[in-house]
Amino acid sequence: MKVFGDDFVVTPWEVEGEIDYNKLLEYFGVDRITGEMIEEVRRLVGDVHPFLRRQIFYAHRDFDKALKEYASGQKFFLYTGIAPSKGPMHFGHLVPFLFTRWMQKAFDVNLYIMVPDEEKYLAKKVDSLKDVDERVRAVERIIASLGFDPDKTFLFRDREYIKHLYDAAVVVARRINYSVAKAVFGFGSDTSIGLVFYPALQIVPTLFEKNRPVIPCAIDQDPYWRIQRDIAEKIGHKKTSTVLSKFMPGLDGPTGKMSASKPESTIFVTDDEKTVKKKIMNAFTGGQPTVKEQREKGGNPEICSVYKWHTLFTEDDKELAEIYHDCKAGKLMCGECKLRLLKKVQGVLDEIHEKEKHAEKNLEKIKYDGKLASQMWEWEFEYE
Repeated sequence: MKVFGDDFVVTPWEVEGEIDYNKLLEYFGVDRITGEMIEEVRRLVGDVHPFLRRQIFYAHRDFDKALKEYASGQKFFLYTGIAPSKGPMHFGHLVPFLFTRWMQKAFDVNLYIMVPDEEKYLAKKVDSLKDVDERVRAVERIIASLGFDPDKTFLFRDREYIKHLYDAAVVVARRINYSVAKAVFGFGSDTSIGLVFYPALQIVPTLFEKNRPVIPCAIDQDPYWRIQRDIAEKIGHKKTSTVLSKFMPGLDGPTGKMSASKPESTIFVTDDEKTVKKKIMNAFTGGQPTVKEQREKGGNPEICSVYKWHTLFTEDDKELAEIYHDCKAGKLMCGECKLRLLKKVQGVLDEIHEKEKHAEKNLEKIKYDGKLASQMWEWEFEYE
């Protein structure tokens, strides 16, 4: 599925240009997250994550139903994942994981994390399956360092867990016509038959429980889950709810989204302090060419990559408002603003690196030994 605007393109594989998020709401047929829904989250759990109250996660399918069910005593469960790519994990990958971590803790719910260790190989994005295995191990260590509840989290690799996935995948695959899959995923004559089957596997974790699955993801991923919603009730499960985010902007300017193919646009979890500082200090801003002009005319935070990153990582609303107004008034210089962001971003990385010291122990729990993980190694899909 493709969305073409006057100045932007959005597909599940490509995002370019100045995104009109209102047009995306209309095209995908999703609803905006309302102030009433945000207040319902606050009523239920006592807090609202900055990503939600600042409308970084701004749209949804059936999240209102998930909240209503939760209020009546029926919990939902969370599902997310990451397909290891050629580069290490970066902050564009981290944003949905950080929000999912908050959701798990706030709502006290189970979380399932898929690591599809076959997808990129089947998509012919990597040439060696052994290379995929190496990248998977690195990704798993980072996930184990993010602070998910070890007894309510199950992390699994597709190829390792396939015995448990396959029955459900067969049932799902029978109900998805090739014409639908081709329209959604853009399969062509050069697509491997393995990749054609892969979406059936991706849907299976939405069937791990009878409760409603909730998937936090970027809005361009919504078409993947519309297929699940078409078939879920036919096989005795609930339609997936999605909580959909805007794209995390790159450090190199206001258009498109962060990409590992443009290293200067993002910060990798593996970047050292010197590299992080260099990238942030070279980031695109909405400032004036000189200090004198900045003080006289003020800056433009609306187009500033640094300010957009502040909306993600400056948690205090008052501080964020001060950054915005001081920039507009010419009181805040770009160099100082960048240094303040650097402190926030480095803090996120330092927390991850500190937890990496215990990654192996945590990884064993969320893969095998934790309460939920140990139960899932006994899970079988009930089919007719």
